[in-house]
Amino acid sequence: MTYQNYSLKQLQQIDAAHHLHPFTDHKEMREAGSRIITRANGPFIYDSEGTEILDGMAGLWCVNIGYGRDELADAAYAQMKELPYYNSFFKCSTPTPVLLAKKLAELAPKHVNQVFFGSSGSEANDTALRLVRHYWALEGKPEKNRIISRKTAYHGSTIAGASLGGMEPMHKQLNGAVPNIVHVMMPYAYELALPGESDHDFGLRAAKAVEDAILEAGADKVAAFIGEPVMGAGGVKIPPMSYWPEVQRICRKYDVLLMLDEVITGYGRTGEWFAAQTFGIEPDTITTAKALTSGYQPLSALLVGDRIAATLVEKGGEFNHGYTYAGHPVACAVALKNLEIIEREGLVDRVKNDTGPYFAKALQEHIGGHDLVGEVRSIGLMGAIEIVRDNATKERFLPAGSAAVLVRDHAIAQGMMLRATGDTMILSPPLIWTRETIDMACDRIAKALDLAQADLRKQ
Repeated sequence: MTYQNYSLKQLQQIDAAHHLHPFTDHKEMREAGSRIITRANGPFIYDSEGTEILDGMAGLWCVNIGYGRDELADAAYAQMKELPYYNSFFKCSTPTPVLLAKKLAELAPKHVNQVFFGSSGSEANDTALRLVRHYWALEGKPEKNRIISRKTAYHGSTIAGASLGGMEPMHKQLNGAVPNIVHVMMPYAYELALPGESDHDFGLRAAKAVEDAILEAGADKVAAFIGEPVMGAGGVKIPPMSYWPEVQRICRKYDVLLMLDEVITGYGRTGEWFAAQTFGIEPDTITTAKALTSGYQPLSALLVGDRIAATLVEKGGEFNHGYTYAGHPVACAVALKNLEIIEREGLVDRVKNDTGPYFAKALQEHIGGHDLVGEVRSIGLMGAIEIVRDNATKERFLPAGSAAVLVRDHAIAQGMMLRATGDTMILSPPLIWTRETIDMACDRIAKALDLAQADLRKQ
């Protein structure tokens, strides 16, 4: 029996009875009833009642080529018919992960030529953590195992991923994180810059927090620094251009590896294939997932730099790590076709030279001057809107996040799906958005802001 045989109420009841959702207050959701999304096409999703909603989050940062792509379905079907599954253990491989690894090495920075596959960004970050610590042990420095991360960073929700991340509510629920991971300040000038401090100087100060953490522990104890080029789930926090070059200089000075988490920014989001190329970073590892298949199949790829790979191959012996679905042939077939479409349609170049700049301009002109908005910012097709009570003082509404949730709910009612993270509205649309789609989104967000403002005045 298919879902069409069930009413919305029946699906909600079954959902409440059996389905535990991620990052959800289950009591609250079950009282309200879940929104059931049943189909999607291009930039739009549709719920069980047929409501058309412009998807401003590309699913969950991932559907870069939009919905309804028959080519990806056909690629999955053809691979399933030929070889639905085989593993990468026992010195075996299958054609699609081999060809995908080659393609990713071609797209990545020149010194990054090896790939380790998994099924999610969280798995990839687990692998990165394990690989970096293993690298230093192989180099005769097992004590060099501390990882420096940042506050409010998001690196997944496995135990290792949540430990690497800097979100306190996740740490609290862990009740015991992976040891030897420390967190320093984030490069978020809107809230953390000193009065009169330029973006350039703030970026250098935020980078110095990394150096201070290295010196506090001792460089001989620090394995790596991990960071998202743009902090995504933490609120699309875009660092000043002075930040990453200085972080890279510091890491090289103290022989600390540089781990980039590009689960969100990879595959065109910032106007380059990888944000490493946008910011001029030369990382030792790059974590990717999400847009690798545009979300059509679960797949992650940890891209590994030559330095680490050479040691692993020459000195490592057996690497006692891996996943049943690593290099799944169907997921890799879909990824290959997805990357082909991104290239064929010139989506990365379009974001860099057309829709990305237009997106920034449209947000500023249509949203930036609203009374509820303290700041709008974007890079490529990735943006944020800060919700404030007072523009001049940056005072927030209380309780924290309540106003942003109100804006989000009004936006969805206006046919615009976007996300509220704390007091920040975040957008990460499919890369197929056009100028017309961007205008539509801005109009709907502006209406949502007006409606939320009217509600807030009644309080």
